[in-house]
Amino acid sequence: MSKQQLIIFDTTMRDGEQSPGASMTLEEKVRIGKALERMRVDVIEAGFAIASQGDFEAVRAVAEAVKESRICSLSRARFEDIDRAAEALKPANAARIHTFLATSPIHMKYKLRMEPDAVLETAVRAVKYARNLVEDVEFSCEDAGRSEIDFLCRVIEATIDAGARTINIPDTVGYAIPNQFGEMIGQIIQRVPNAHKAIFSVHCHNDLGLAVSNSLAAVLNGARQVECTINGLGERAGNAALEEIVMAVKTRGDLFPVETRINTMEIVPTSRLVSSVTGFPVQPNKAIVGANAFAHESGIHQDGVLKHRETYEIMKAEDVGWNANKMVLGKHSGRAAFRARLEQLGIEFGSDNSLNQLFVRFKELADKKHEIFDEDLHALISDTLQDVEETYKLVTLEVTSKTGAIPEAKLVVSVEGVEKSVTATGSGPVDATFRAIEAVANSGTMLELYSVNAITSGTDSQGEVTVRLNQAGRIINGHGADTDIVVASAKAYLNALNLMRTSSRREHPQGVTGV
Repeated sequence: MSKQQLIIFDTTMRDGEQSPGASMTLEEKVRIGKALERMRVDVIEAGFAIASQGDFEAVRAVAEAVKESRICSLSRARFEDIDRAAEALKPANAARIHTFLATSPIHMKYKLRMEPDAVLETAVRAVKYARNLVEDVEFSCEDAGRSEIDFLCRVIEATIDAGARTINIPDTVGYAIPNQFGEMIGQIIQRVPNAHKAIFSVHCHNDLGLAVSNSLAAVLNGARQVECTINGLGERAGNAALEEIVMAVKTRGDLFPVETRINTMEIVPTSRLVSSVTGFPVQPNKAIVGANAFAHESGIHQDGVLKHRETYEIMKAEDVGWNANKMVLGKHSGRAAFRARLEQLGIEFGSDNSLNQLFVRFKELADKKHEIFDEDLHALISDTLQDVEETYKLVTLEVTSKTGAIPEAKLVVSVEGVEKSVTATGSGPVDATFRAIEAVANSGTMLELYSVNAITSGTDSQGEVTVRLNQAGRIINGHGADTDIVVASAKAYLNALNLMRTSSRREHPQGVTGV
């Protein structure tokens, strides 16, 4: 008996970007979009077109660059939102408008301040309007996990009649439990008389650590689309992790009556790209993509794996892309080979000037490292081609740190083209460096997070530093990479300060509620 297709809907660039500090530039979204396309993701939610001009342009850029996946934009159930989404999606080979409206009593009463009948009428009107602009419309019942099932069925039946091809049942606040959520999906499909005219989808949040479990329970009960993100990225505790959904369905094909079209060899490379772009490191024990996911330390386990792999491994590391993304380039590599590798990774660099800029940085890195990996290249691209006004730019940094002495940082920073020198001490070399930067910037920010992640293995690995700054409630993540951790730290802090100035002039995607 042939299996049905499970549609994989990736929302890394929309819901994933709602993680505090995880904003992505247009160029970074295009790179992620191309990676998702190589993975053969069915639907890519590229953003929330009306959230800001930057989001609109990013959706349009992804729609222009990605041709093998369907491109989607989120919109509230408002005509102006839907118009903006349709305009951004015009370049897409295949487009989808994803409109939503809350259906739970608590959301209708306190957020929408609307009666149920008015909610139903608004939802139907939005779907009909969207169907006049694009062929493929998805409707989401926001906070469906806490909605009354009778009302849910009324809304779903009406929106399918209005033209929605996909109906999404999101567990917006991560409240559901697998058996209960699965039963609810099954009941809805059974009770809605025109359910056969639409694909049922789920979008689960991970507040109780059950997003993947809830999604899989829904699939077993008739859902045929799962909305998920790379590495489980997303607001609060995140979303269902794409890699876990895909590999669970593939590994347990004996239980699931569905299959995906995902190229699983692209999972690890895409995971590392998203981690590099967002600055959110993957925990070592993360399923599928964590550094320890296929590591065995127990002697009993090691002995079993050596004798017969399946004794302790249910998947092959190679099947998800481990050890498959080494970049065989070094300091003797030429411009043509470098350009070819960029194109293989789906990286678009715009002009020859941008390529020359990247190549110079590549050569500088190759002088420090014997082998260059794809992760190094992605970090290099993010560092070189960021669409951020560099008010603050590192010129030189000298740090003194020795046993029995107070660490000292001597720093020269360019501030809008004017070089300023400063010296500061601290409890360690990084603390001294940050104090020196603050002596120049006087930003009034609070350091909330300092994280160091090795991009690759080896003592010559680049260190990728994430710095989270809070300025009167505004949260910004800065990123920096270098083979010298202190230099990477300085870059990350300055990057955060630059982003702080730039983002003050544009709306962050968290400013508009999503599903």
